[in-house]
Amino acid sequence: MKKLTFALVLMTTAAIANVAAQDADNDAIKKRLEPVGQVYLAGAEVAADTGPKGPRTGEQVYQSSCFACHGTGALDAPKKGDATWKPRIAQGADLLLKHAIEGIRAMPARGTCMDCSDEEISAAIEFMIEGV
Repeated sequence: MKKLTFALVLMTTAAIANVAAQDADNDAIKKRLEPVGQVYLAGAEVAADTGPKGPRTGEQVYQSSCFACHGTGALDAPKKGDATWKPRIAQGADLLLKHAIEGIRAMPARGTCMDCSDEEISAAIEFMIEGV
């Protein structure tokens, strides 16, 4: 009798665990199938804009787009405040900006910040060469 009771408890526990796992799977499936955007009809109330409310600072651009290479020195990128900026600075600010916008050697155009304005790119350059 004890074996039968134990078997019933074991089967009940397994069934409950199975239902919980199915619920977790269903929740994961629902999350994957959620819409990625919304459609607004003319005249409908527009959702609040969550985008940037003005130009980003040089530090913000550096942290979001430049740090991966210029913070670590990857692909021979000059690090922030490093003396390896001196020959680049000697070429002039206009050429530095041109190279940052168009890309040079291993650096992609705009340093992967495709939504950065030219002014934001310039601010990021100024941030990186501070103290050189």
